[in-house]
Amino acid sequence: RISQHPYILFTTRQTNYKMAPAGKKAKKNVESMNSRLKLVMKSGKAILGYKSGLKALRTGKSKMVLIASNCPPLRKSEVEYLAMLAKTTVHHYSGDNSELGTACGKLFNCSVVSIIDGGDSDILSSKE
Repeated sequence: RISQHPYILFTTRQTNYKMAPAGKKAKKNVESMNSRLKLVMKSGKAILGYKSGLKALRTGKSKMVLIASNCPPLRKSEVEYLAMLAKTTVHHYSGDNSELGTACGKLFNCSVVSIIDGGDSDILSSKE
């Protein structure tokens, strides 16, 4: 509709913006990561938690680090920096810390997961 004011010569339109549902591919990637993580917890070895994860990175035991999406920026950058020094892969997990803890089969929140041994899972070789 055109504005009724004499000095305003632009048109305005009413549009309804709706969020599109999450794509199947994004959901599939999350599900595959969750299943890989579940297999690591069952057959491999992983350390949950920020402090323990930093220790594993410093000693060079860690092969991959998963960081939750709502991890504080300073903490996230510290983990990324130590992972870069240790030449360790970093995966930014799409869910928040409660979803990451649940994916590990625990009933608590976890913002950092350090994988030491992949076990039967192909989580270390996959690049998503």
